[in-house]
Amino acid sequence: MFEGFALDHVDVGGVRIRVRYGGSGLPVVLLHGHPRTHTTWYDVAPRLVAAGFTVVCPDLRGYGGSGKPPTDAEHTPYSARAMAGDVVNLMELLGHQAFAVVGHDRGMRVAYRAALDHPQRETRLVVIDGIPTVEALERCDAKFAEAWWHWWFFAQTAKPAERVICADPETWYNAWTSNGPDQLGPENHADFLAAIRDPGTVHAMLEDYRAGVGIDRRHDEQDRAAGRRITCPAMMLWSTRDDMEELYGDPLAIWRSWCPQITGHGIDSTHHVAEQAPAVLAESLISFLSR
Repeated sequence: MFEGFALDHVDVGGVRIRVRYGGSGLPVVLLHGHPRTHTTWYDVAPRLVAAGFTVVCPDLRGYGGSGKPPTDAEHTPYSARAMAGDVVNLMELLGHQAFAVVGHDRGMRVAYRAALDHPQRETRLVVIDGIPTVEALERCDAKFAEAWWHWWFFAQTAKPAERVICADPETWYNAWTSNGPDQLGPENHADFLAAIRDPGTVHAMLEDYRAGVGIDRRHDEQDRAAGRRITCPAMMLWSTRDDMEELYGDPLAIWRSWCPQITGHGIDSTHHVAEQAPAVLAESLISFLSR
């Protein structure tokens, strides 16, 4: 897994980020979702390297082997803005002043936040399986609540979800069924297991959701009110056997108010597309990033 890549831990300003990187050429960062680590990209990253890119795959702060700073009442250390700052600092320390960012699921929220907060750094943006946080929350209805009830379970603190998940994390995360080694690949699965078995990681991953419904939403609202837009070329990809179209119709129509020139298409996959359709995903990324 990740043959030819370096594995490192980089201090990006008080938080140590576990990261793999390799290749040469135009730099691109791949950001994973919940509850994965950077190893979810194990079959995509080498394809991008072979196509002539420098590929950087970090664990988001709080996830996997990256640092887990103490939180606060607003969950600010786990905001998309804080995580986007980690990505920018990491890339600068690795020698890259400007770079493309690809984000899936929770990593998608970090990817577009980096494009809004650091427009001079992000050259291209790819968002996968999601829409802006404020747009999702404003469209929340009974259908969304039924399908994505875990957003609210994770986000509330009156009865912390950590107690439920950590009692049996492998059952909670379907570690031997739909998220088993046959689906994830044995080495990626081993990294996934190590993450979900760590109570500190579980807590930090939930802090991400708590920030999402609070401070992340406010940051989106502020940007929208100020008329800020994503100015770099952008693409959205979505898994057609997930529920993007069922929930939102044409998800590109929602994204166009944030980045008017965005393009995109669906991929025949369920949610974890990097593991389930790596060749098709890599082909789509290479085509867009090479333009």
